[in-house]
Amino acid sequence: MGAADHRQQAAGQGSVPLAIVTVSDTRTPETDVSGNLIRQLAEAAGHTVIAHRIVRDEPEQVSAALSELAGSAARLIIFNGGTGISRRDRTYDVISRALEKPLPGFGELFRMLSYQEVGAAAMLSRATAGVYGDKVVFSTPGSPNAVRLAMEKLILPEIQHLAWELVR
Repeated sequence: MGAADHRQQAAGQGSVPLAIVTVSDTRTPETDVSGNLIRQLAEAAGHTVIAHRIVRDEPEQVSAALSELAGSAARLIIFNGGTGISRRDRTYDVISRALEKPLPGFGELFRMLSYQEVGAAAMLSRATAGVYGDKVVFSTPGSPNAVRLAMEKLILPEIQHLAWELVR
């Protein structure tokens, strides 16, 4: 069975429940442009956001959000923010250590597509993804352009397939 067959079978599962975590020292529910964009894009595609959190870029808070949401009904957990190389960017460090099955293709494809938009600065992104427990976890940069790219080009086209692969 090929990827097209898998996608066809996965489409039968309907809406995929997902959770959003914005990692930021400054965002509030009112200013969480990227988290709200993830919600809008997911819901427009027919999926359900069952949780939406904002946590500070502190390893303990990122880890606690991952642990909490791993116990929820979400099939995918999407983190945004904290993937750069500045001193405060720690999301990648927490998520990458927790992943049981990394999906290196996500980060590779994200940086390739990002390169087409922003040039060599794409190499500063530590976007990553993988499996944690029975969830698919994504970690994207926090800019709205990066979130839109990740959602429209990579996550949403495969969301049902990703969720189905974990339970088949």
